[in-house]
Amino acid sequence: METPIIEMKGIRKEFPGIVANDDITITLAKGEVLALLGENGAGKSTLMSILFGLYTPDRGSIAVKGKEVKIENPTHANRLGIGMVHQHFKLVHNFTITENIVLGMEPKKGLGMDLASASKRIKELSEHYGLNVDPDAKIEDVSVGMQQRVEILKMLYRDAEVLIFDEPTAVLTPQEITDLMGIMRNLIAEGKSIILITHKLKEIKAIADRCTVIRRGRFIGTVDVSETSTEKMAEMMVGREVSFSVEKGDIQQGSKVLEINNLSVMNKRGVLGVKDFSLDVHGGEILGLAGVDGNGQTELVEALTGLTKVEEGTIFLNGQDITSSSIRARIQQGMAHIPEDRQKRGLVLDYSVEDNLILENYADPRFNTYGFLRRDAIRENSEAIIENFDVRAGQGGATPARSLSGGNQQKAIVGREISHDPELLIAVQPTRGLDVGSIEYIHKRLVEQRDSGKAVLLVSLELDEIMDLSDRIAVISHGELVGLVNADEIDENEAGLMMAGVAKGSAS
Repeated sequence: METPIIEMKGIRKEFPGIVANDDITITLAKGEVLALLGENGAGKSTLMSILFGLYTPDRGSIAVKGKEVKIENPTHANRLGIGMVHQHFKLVHNFTITENIVLGMEPKKGLGMDLASASKRIKELSEHYGLNVDPDAKIEDVSVGMQQRVEILKMLYRDAEVLIFDEPTAVLTPQEITDLMGIMRNLIAEGKSIILITHKLKEIKAIADRCTVIRRGRFIGTVDVSETSTEKMAEMMVGREVSFSVEKGDIQQGSKVLEINNLSVMNKRGVLGVKDFSLDVHGGEILGLAGVDGNGQTELVEALTGLTKVEEGTIFLNGQDITSSSIRARIQQGMAHIPEDRQKRGLVLDYSVEDNLILENYADPRFNTYGFLRRDAIRENSEAIIENFDVRAGQGGATPARSLSGGNQQKAIVGREISHDPELLIAVQPTRGLDVGSIEYIHKRLVEQRDSGKAVLLVSLELDEIMDLSDRIAVISHGELVGLVNADEIDENEAGLMMAGVAKGSAS
């Protein structure tokens, strides 16, 4: 049997209050895609951070091509042929793609840098692997999908043989995901080996050869992907059977909660991102807003939540005009918002979890007496949300938000917003980057809101999420409403056509 290119044996890693990895063993063969599957906070990223030299294991050994090594830092990992694309990219936004790729190993020419030869090599690598990257473009001017390709090129430029992808599709559009799968196949064809950290079973089925499952820091098993059903892998990951369908009763549509009339909003480039948009959302319904990323969803949500000003049109919440209201006034009138970017818009990462859970209502008399924060009440509030929404935080409410896994950060935000008991919940990408167990859980909570008579506006790039959860579906294309239909009167294919701007019809 051929020696594995990577072998990690009996790895243990402990942080204050939590054992992230407990005696985990994995092997990676040359030329294979090994999926590392687990819930949010299961210890997948920690294990790969050990392989990449970001953490030192408390116990266990690592062998590269059969030779035991102690990986001291990422530079050492690079020298051993190991590269990593992190979930949150490590790029300097006002640098060019070439400058980002050579950072830390700049090619010299006399006393200066030889960026021209680096740019030439990057162009060659890009063409060879089908990455289509412009070496001279600035990071701030390219899409998220292109930024990820830059991270891949960073590894290839350093001659990486083992490529670790940490949740690579969490921020990509469906088209970019398809492109990434093609890139991975090219890499394998060139003799590279890939470890894919993910919880998306569809992607594992599409690309992986074997799958190692971790649950709560412990090794559960390794299976051959072609011989194992997605249901079986989901059960190994979560520890119980997982329902892939959303159960909800018949709609009991109530009165109008949100009324959007002829709304026009500018985007960051100073042109209209939303044009003459009208829509109503009623109590007791989930209205799904479907569309390809960048078609005005962000501008619409920012106008509704008060983050950007309205050029024309009006917004009514429970019959009151809130078009020019402050963000706080909107929250007090019953609006809650799960933002699309949890780290930029949802949390203050250096604050504790308990402080993040009162960000919007710290002035509430429950938490504040004459300007002094009531720590006991704040702690009680956070304990209730942590328990009700299964937020896994090592030191409870005192844990810094930064140290939570992405999925647990998301569950904390969802818990905070629902705990306000809002009349209108605007949920934007509420399950982005979450595992099947957490997705099932958040879907249930959104349906609970609907069933208790609340209005839910669901904005998602996942078409199957829109189809599963929504009672009515509005489709946005180039900032305009192209159709409004009852969810049971449309299939994915028709919805996809509408997203491309082909109108189907409308339902009131």
